[in-house]
Amino acid sequence: MQASIYLDNNSTTPLDPEVLEEMLPYLTTAFGNPSSITHAFGKEAARGVAQSKIRLAELLGADPTEIIFTSGATEAINMAVKGVFYRYQGMGNHIITCKTEHKAMLDVCSYLQKKGADITYLNVDDNGAIELEDIKKAIKKETILVSLMLANNETGLIHPVKEIADLCAERGVLFFTDATQAIGKIEFSLRNTKVDLLCCSAHKFYGPKGAGALFIRKTKRPIQLEPMIHGGGQQNGIRGGTLNVPAITGMGKAALLCRQNIMEESVRLKGLRDHLEESLLRLEQTVVNGTGVHRLPHVSNIRFRFIRAEQIMAKIRSLAVSPGSACSSGSTDPSHVLMAIGLDKEDARASLRFSLGRFNTRAEVDEAIRLITHAVTVLRSESPAWTLYKDGVIS
Repeated sequence: MQASIYLDNNSTTPLDPEVLEEMLPYLTTAFGNPSSITHAFGKEAARGVAQSKIRLAELLGADPTEIIFTSGATEAINMAVKGVFYRYQGMGNHIITCKTEHKAMLDVCSYLQKKGADITYLNVDDNGAIELEDIKKAIKKETILVSLMLANNETGLIHPVKEIADLCAERGVLFFTDATQAIGKIEFSLRNTKVDLLCCSAHKFYGPKGAGALFIRKTKRPIQLEPMIHGGGQQNGIRGGTLNVPAITGMGKAALLCRQNIMEESVRLKGLRDHLEESLLRLEQTVVNGTGVHRLPHVSNIRFRFIRAEQIMAKIRSLAVSPGSACSSGSTDPSHVLMAIGLDKEDARASLRFSLGRFNTRAEVDEAIRLITHAVTVLRSESPAWTLYKDGVIS
C-alpha cells in the first residue's frame, strides 16, 4: 500500500492489537457454537458472547438484555426501521428522518416508501442542524418513528438526541438514533436519555468488521420489531443465525478499551483536529463545513475552493482521507450531506473529510498539513477557475 498516513477513521478504524488478542482464542481453540451449551466448547463461546454483551452495555449505559448483536450498523438500521414499520403499520405509516442521514437510512426509507410508508425528510440549516420545532411540526397521528443520527459521519455534527428523545416520548412516538460514528468517541449514556432504539458498529471503534449491535430499550410496553432474519430462534427470535463469536468478543474488548480511555482520547483528538484546521485555514478560500456547532472531536470536513478533492487525493498518494462517506464510494455524485447544508456541486466536490483516530500522532498531522498545503498551492496554480477567481471574474 502506498498510503502511510491514515486519516480516514470514520470509514473504518484499525483493529486494536488488544482486540485481536482477545479474538484469537475464539478463532482457534474456543471455536464452539454459543447455542450448543450442552458441552464445554459451546459454553466457552457463550461465555465470550455474554461478557461482550456486558462490556458493550456498560459503554452504552444499557442493560445487557437490551443488546442484539448484528453484522454491523447497516443491518441494525434495517432491523430497526423496517422492523418498526412492519410491526406498527396498524398504528400508522409515517416515519420522520432528515436529508443528512447516512445512506443506509435513506435507502431503507426509499425502499419503505415503495411499501406504503409516508416519509418526511427534514431540512437542515447551513451547519447541518435540525430545529426541534421542525420535528414537532412534522409529527402527526400516523407517525410511528423518528430516526435521526447521533453524529453525522461526514461533518461530525452532533444532534441533540436527548431533547429529541424527550419530544418523541411526550408524543408517544418511537425514537431511533444511528450512533455509529459517536459511540466510543464521545461520552454518551442511554441512562440519561429516552432513546428507544440505537445502533453501533464495532469497526468504527477499533473492533473488527462484521459485528454491530442494536439496542432495544426494555419498557413496560415492550418495543416490538418484526424480525428480518428468521432462523434458529437465537437472540430471543429477533435475529436468527449462529453468532459471529470472534467478532462479537472483539467488539466487547473494543468497547472496554473505549470506556477506559474515552475522556482523555477525545481531548487529545480535539487538539489534533483543531491544529489541523487552524493550519489549513491559513490557505485562502479554505473553509470548514459545519463549523460553529457541537461536533465530534476527531472530525473535520474542509473545502478547498476552486479545486476538487479527488485532485488533492491523487496528488498525495501517501495520505488516506475521504471526499465523503466510504459507504458511497465509487459514486461520482457530490456528497448529499454537503448539498443539504447548502453547498453547490463545485464546493461539495472541493471538500475533504479528515477523521483522526487512536493511533494518529502530532507528527502525522503535521506531515498531512505540509502535504495538503503543497498540493493545494500547486493545483490552484494550474486551475483556470482559481485564475478567474484571482482576476475577480468569479467569486
